[in-house]
Amino acid sequence: MYDVLIIGGGIVGAMAARELAKYQLKILLLEKNAEIGMGVTKANSGIVHAGYDCKPQTFKAKLNVRGNAMYPELATDLGFMFKQNGSLVLAFLATDLPRLEALKQQGIENGVSNLKILFKDEILAMEPHINPEVYAALYAPSAGLVFGPEVAQAAALNAHGNGAQFEFETEVLAISKKSDYYRVATNQTTYDTKVIINAAGLNSDVINNFINTQKYEITPRKGEYYLLDRATGDIVKQTIFQLPSAKGKGVLILPTVHGNVLVGPSAEFVGDKTDVSTNAATLKYLQTSVRKSVPTAPLSMTSTTFAGLRAKAKAHDDFIIKESMPGFINAVGIDSPGLTAAPAIGEYIAKLVANYLAPAVNETFVKTQLTMPLFQTLSITKQNQLIKQNPAYGRIVCRCEQITEGDVINAIRSPLGAKTLDGIKFKSLAGTGRCQGGFCAPKLIEILAKAHEIKANQVTKRGGNSYILANPEV
Repeated sequence: MYDVLIIGGGIVGAMAARELAKYQLKILLLEKNAEIGMGVTKANSGIVHAGYDCKPQTFKAKLNVRGNAMYPELATDLGFMFKQNGSLVLAFLATDLPRLEALKQQGIENGVSNLKILFKDEILAMEPHINPEVYAALYAPSAGLVFGPEVAQAAALNAHGNGAQFEFETEVLAISKKSDYYRVATNQTTYDTKVIINAAGLNSDVINNFINTQKYEITPRKGEYYLLDRATGDIVKQTIFQLPSAKGKGVLILPTVHGNVLVGPSAEFVGDKTDVSTNAATLKYLQTSVRKSVPTAPLSMTSTTFAGLRAKAKAHDDFIIKESMPGFINAVGIDSPGLTAAPAIGEYIAKLVANYLAPAVNETFVKTQLTMPLFQTLSITKQNQLIKQNPAYGRIVCRCEQITEGDVINAIRSPLGAKTLDGIKFKSLAGTGRCQGGFCAPKLIEILAKAHEIKANQVTKRGGNSYILANPEV
């Protein structure tokens, strides 16, 4: 019998696991994918939003601002990359100024500090590549950047280090209510638990509808992106928005924490929860739209295009976070700004669980998570020392990102380590560069197969049947 069973290993589930590990609880997290953070979490803008664009008094507004405030300390404690680069919302007409002022006032009401309206000369001094026709902008210095999968993995590792258990490639098939606990049937086995936390992202409606009389429906909203080469990394320093519309925050351009530039997203409702395709018409729209903000945006230097899905709850404009039944806690419809709010959502969920179970505090909880930094981030002196200790760090596997064999092996061998090619990609950055794995994939497959003592043709891209090589049964 578990005290708490978390369904979903994205950033919300991982943050909830970490917060719950601060109590004396037996915790299990189930993830249907092979790795942490491989659903909604892996494909978004990576923005830590300031919080000015959320309707006041909503969960989105409160948890956005609280989550934003939590990120600096979390980044220090958990060792993930975080950059507080600020953001600008651009307006190109004098008649748009009242809308900027309204955004500012809404932000102030939400508790966002240091918001300021800037005008043309100030904007161009900060961002010289901005369209010179810009009239004004809302400046939010508290906005920041992270890499979603890295944050989710860091939180999960910290939860694991404090006693939380994890099971992967485990899909929930049914939930039943017993006298004072729940029984959760999966494709692997059956689990009993006092509390369920539904953090299943795109499938949070399915999990809810197994057991709750109040039904929800997730309508995926697809966002397509351009990822530009690192050579374009100085085109903008801050996250550049246009005035938001009914469809969302619009097409933006921003630097990533890894030094690339991201352009997007689109916003299109789709019926298929697995549809992460891109199409020429949408990408053309992104090209046209972003050049209103930055006319010289170098889209010819694209490394890849990709799409991600956001879990929009039909007929609900706010996050649905509540104890829907005794001991059954929902986190449904966590779309934007879900990544920003995730630490605060985890904190809020932990309080709900604490109120229900009244657990003792875990006095031995360790809030820091020490991980081996990537070789490329070390000084020359430390690099030389590391190569002497382990020659694998002297062999470059991924030329584009300068990732070593030692980095890859560390990503595989660490707790909750990589089991797939995508796992290596998101844990070590190998395969994320200019050639998108064209050079390093064969070597990565070889390393992964050796580490897990399997044949090369049994290695998968993302788990399941996503085999890289032919004849996996051989």
